[in-house]
Amino acid sequence: MDSFGRQEFLQYLAEGCILPTAQQGLEQVWHLLLACLLCRIVCRLGIPVHVKQLSSLAGGLYVLYVFFELHMVWVIILSLLCFLILFLCRKSSSRGVFLSLAILIYMLLGELHIIDPETWHKMRGSQMVVAMKAISLAFDLDRGAVSSFPTMLEFLSYVCFVGTVIFGPWISFTHYRDALDGRKMSVAWFGKVALSFVKSQVCLVVSTCIAPYLFPYFIPIYGDGLPRRNARRNGQWLHAYETAVSFHFSNYFVSYLSETTIVMAGAGFSEHKDHLKWDITVAKPLNIELPRSMVEVVTSWNLPMSRWLKKYVFKSALKLGTFPAILVTYTASALLHGLSFHLGAVLLSLGFITYVEHVLRKRLATIFNACILSKRCPSDCHHQNQKAVWVYGTNLFFSALSIFHLIYLGSLFDLDAEDEKVYMASYTIQKWSELNWASHWVMLGSWVFYWLI
Repeated sequence: MDSFGRQEFLQYLAEGCILPTAQQGLEQVWHLLLACLLCRIVCRLGIPVHVKQLSSLAGGLYVLYVFFELHMVWVIILSLLCFLILFLCRKSSSRGVFLSLAILIYMLLGELHIIDPETWHKMRGSQMVVAMKAISLAFDLDRGAVSSFPTMLEFLSYVCFVGTVIFGPWISFTHYRDALDGRKMSVAWFGKVALSFVKSQVCLVVSTCIAPYLFPYFIPIYGDGLPRRNARRNGQWLHAYETAVSFHFSNYFVSYLSETTIVMAGAGFSEHKDHLKWDITVAKPLNIELPRSMVEVVTSWNLPMSRWLKKYVFKSALKLGTFPAILVTYTASALLHGLSFHLGAVLLSLGFITYVEHVLRKRLATIFNACILSKRCPSDCHHQNQKAVWVYGTNLFFSALSIFHLIYLGSLFDLDAEDEKVYMASYTIQKWSELNWASHWVMLGSWVFYWLI
């Protein structure tokens, strides 16, 4: 491509990448979308609830087979194992703890190559969704949020719900039950499905075809607008930014696609009195690309998972103290995502970065009596300094710092790297060494500054 002019490159990009990528994206998910729609139609019928549960389970098993073929058996084994543990502990008040330990052991066995690594990694997303649903149900039973123990059909239809079993997101057992009631297929419902699907395809194209060539074809900072290998070699931060943006938009693709499937299957709504809104939001890209803080980035990356971690992990571990609870939460997230060194390194680094940022900004907000906390102040906050220029400047500084951290952490998710190489610790060390461990040094400096003040 070095010999391409910009016009030729853009033509090649449109014909050779954008159109084929969008077409392949539709080809890969149309079975899933159709299964979700059929499940939605069945739930609208006036039939017994166990028939609706059976249709949800059948749809979930069908799409599992479409995506994983016979390897879907490992997801089924996990689902059956979860129900067995819940059934054996049904009279206990610690079902959540017992089930979490059982799932952890199962996940560790899979990650330690008891199962073929390539097969296991393909199913990691579905395994994570099933595990999160089962754990949340166990804790809700312990806390009385769910009053009656589910039947085996009800449990399996929940964890293998066709609208969430492939791409997520996590939904509670109560919301799943509400989805089976079959709300009206309104214009708002169709509009949410269509808009989320279009957004998912746009994000897929950006991640695959645009972000990898962000510099210099789209933002020609090298002068003549053409790639230079030497400039690439010396521009690790620019390449890291490209990698991070590509990774971000791949997450947005999955997030919007999961919104599409869950709403199409009849879930993902909220009710306010008699008014129904199809308003599920999985990710907030603007809060990630232009963040106020790293705390905002973490919560906006996957809102349902963030709520799950806060409700079932962070609050349960809070008795250990705030910082230990944060470490336990990020460790749990890392274990759910799999035992890959680069993911664990990123998530644990995020734990330290968000904690240091939170306590530092809290201390500064107290000293200067200003709205410079990690999260936006409510409209009725009592800070004296709310709209001063220096307040906006301080928040802008921390926003820029968050973008800096995101580029650094996202540099590990290079789509061009070989999978075997990515999972090795040496790859993570090499990538961050090229960037001089800058984010970690900034975090350490922020922590020292926090203790000094």
